[in-house]
Amino acid sequence: MGDVLSTHLDDSRRQYIAEKTAKILKDFFQFYEDQYGVALFNSMRYEIEGTGGPQAQLLWRKVPLDERVIFSGNLFQYLEDSKKWRNRFSLVPHNYGLVLYENKAAYERQIPPRAIINSAGYKILTSVDQYLELVGNSLPGPAPKSGAAPILKCPTQYPLILWHPYSRHYYFCVMTEPEQEKWLAVFQDCVRHCNNGIPEDSKVEGPAFTDAIRMYRQSKEQYGTWEMLCGNEVQILSNLVMEELGPELKSVISPRMKGKPQERQRQWIQISDAVYRMVYEQTQAHFEAVAAKCAMARPAMESVIRTDMDQIITSKEHVAGKIRAFILPKAEVCVRNHVQPYIPSILEALMIPTSQGFTEVRDVFFKEVTDMNLNVINEGGIDKLGEYMEKLSQLAYHPVKMQSCYEKMDQLKLEGLQQRFDVSSASVFKQRAQIHMREQMDNAVYTFETLLHQELGKGPTKEELCKSIQRILERVLKKYDYDSSTVRKKFFREALLQITIPFLLKKLAPTCKSELPRFQELIFEDFARFILVENTYEEVVLQTVMKDIMQAVKEAAVQRKHNLYRDSMVMHNSDPNLHLLAEGIPIDWGEEYSSGSPGEADLSAEKRRRAKQVVSVIHDDEAGLPYEPCPEMLSPGVPEKEPIPYPASPDSITELRGLLVKELQVESPQSAAEPLTNGTSPRESPQPLEAEREKSSSQQASPLNYTHHESAPTIPGEEAVSPPASPIQHLPSEEEADSDHPKPSDKETGEEVSGQGSNPYVQTTTEDSTGVQTEF
Repeated sequence: MGDVLSTHLDDSRRQYIAEKTAKILKDFFQFYEDQYGVALFNSMRYEIEGTGGPQAQLLWRKVPLDERVIFSGNLFQYLEDSKKWRNRFSLVPHNYGLVLYENKAAYERQIPPRAIINSAGYKILTSVDQYLELVGNSLPGPAPKSGAAPILKCPTQYPLILWHPYSRHYYFCVMTEPEQEKWLAVFQDCVRHCNNGIPEDSKVEGPAFTDAIRMYRQSKEQYGTWEMLCGNEVQILSNLVMEELGPELKSVISPRMKGKPQERQRQWIQISDAVYRMVYEQTQAHFEAVAAKCAMARPAMESVIRTDMDQIITSKEHVAGKIRAFILPKAEVCVRNHVQPYIPSILEALMIPTSQGFTEVRDVFFKEVTDMNLNVINEGGIDKLGEYMEKLSQLAYHPVKMQSCYEKMDQLKLEGLQQRFDVSSASVFKQRAQIHMREQMDNAVYTFETLLHQELGKGPTKEELCKSIQRILERVLKKYDYDSSTVRKKFFREALLQITIPFLLKKLAPTCKSELPRFQELIFEDFARFILVENTYEEVVLQTVMKDIMQAVKEAAVQRKHNLYRDSMVMHNSDPNLHLLAEGIPIDWGEEYSSGSPGEADLSAEKRRRAKQVVSVIHDDEAGLPYEPCPEMLSPGVPEKEPIPYPASPDSITELRGLLVKELQVESPQSAAEPLTNGTSPRESPQPLEAEREKSSSQQASPLNYTHHESAPTIPGEEAVSPPASPIQHLPSEEEADSDHPKPSDKETGEEVSGQGSNPYVQTTTEDSTGVQTEF
């Protein structure tokens, strides 16, 4: 690898890369500094004038769940240096950085991990053929001959490949299809979270950055959505540089590369990764310097805005009026002929999968709470409630249980519209909707937790507790229906704007953009940092199409399409005391409602500590590692056990409620009564892999192969049917994270070694005599 890099990335070429990167960043940061003043003004104006949208009915978690690890398990990783597959123990902590250890024992002994992967910008592939096609398209030249050895061979039929257009690739595999489905859900959750890297609570820096990205790309005649707008600011900027720098280097380096097509592909992957890391380091330094510069200038800008707010608003409205008079006739014709006819079809394409996903969120939440209620009845009431609620509180972060919700968005197809409206990929909209689903699930769970905790303060009996859980569930579902309708309507409006506005700007650019500089003289020099002609022009264009978008979403709600509430149905302060409950101390279910003798309590506390630090969502205390490490090759797979068939379970909500009522009405000794198992033992129940849900009217639930990780009773199998009224909606502390396990960096781009004293950025990946893998 070193020879390849030294040959194709000599000092002169590295100098060229640095100069080209500096030039691109200089141009971009001019846009960023301009947008920073506009974003600051808009933020302060909104604080004064903004009325906000409809009030949310559900509570949101102000203090995130602490000390949680999302997932842990074993899988094989391919090491490019040794060209061998190695078994790795992997876990996903609260920030969704994939951490790879030598084995589970190394993790428990707190040995530094082999690698930490930030998956922003990656695609997860489950087929070697998919990967080879992407790699083949990345490099010009002759394709490998038929029958030639491919660039990668997977020893099993179940690969998991992380592919990035610029950074290095990662190769994993597992032994069974259920394991592949499980890890696919986990990896997709990591990508989804890491792609959403710009903090949403950043009211100035975030909008300034995204607007600057859009303006820069439009200055290069690049309109429409951008698939690589993912990760934190430095990662996005690195992608922006590589989008321009990569093709230039490829055209220069590719003709000089030697060897067979497969070897040339390997070389280009190494070269591209090395260049990406160089760009990342340089970008990080520049961004930090510019961010500090803007932060220093902010107090003086805020003072001017507070003093002259009214004058700035008046000046902006005057400029907007002049621009509107100039472009309105052209914009209205363009909207009427090229946009308006397609709005209903775009909206329908967005509504169907999104609403199905939110309905699935509702159904999963209902089923989990109902299962918990049945288990509380069978297990003796409040004694086990703390254990159940601790698991329920993590439902929104459970990658496997939430997968059935997320996969509904896979139905989103915009092929007929992508070419017309220059939409590069629907993944931007898929991931945004999936993030909304997770947020609404967590809000519903947290609201349920808060109301149940209040009810427990009354000291209910077992029968009263069961009725209270059911009553609180129905109360939360009503709030969820309203909030999810509000969130979806906002998502539809934003998605329609993202699709249509770039198209309109591109259409109007030839006749309108050249005339914009003459409006600059209408802006006072003192206000020029807060009013930009280009931004005002875009706002005017947005207003011309916004009325059609609002009308389309309103009509869909009036027609009760996909269970959207009408805009006239507004719930203001329907539950004023509820929001006061959220101001209290966060609930620790394990501490408040643990049961057993003092010795058992100590063991329970130790188990909870391990659950939080080792694995929380998918728990595997007893099971051994799925595979044994093999120094040379994969060991043969262990034969799987035959799945145990389970009795049929009730399929409808009416039946579930009937069982609850029946249990409460029958007075009989516990030993003589048959517990309501709903198809599983109250003590040991398999956790189903919900990668695919089959919706049928059959009373027989199909047992699934995923039978480990949960020791607490749950009820698997059936698809709960939601009630009729169904209109669809981090973590360890710094000190503990540093002491218990290495904390992945949110700013790094690929792998890093977290050992003390190690340099986080090195140009090569090697394995030394002790077998420690190092990466920048």
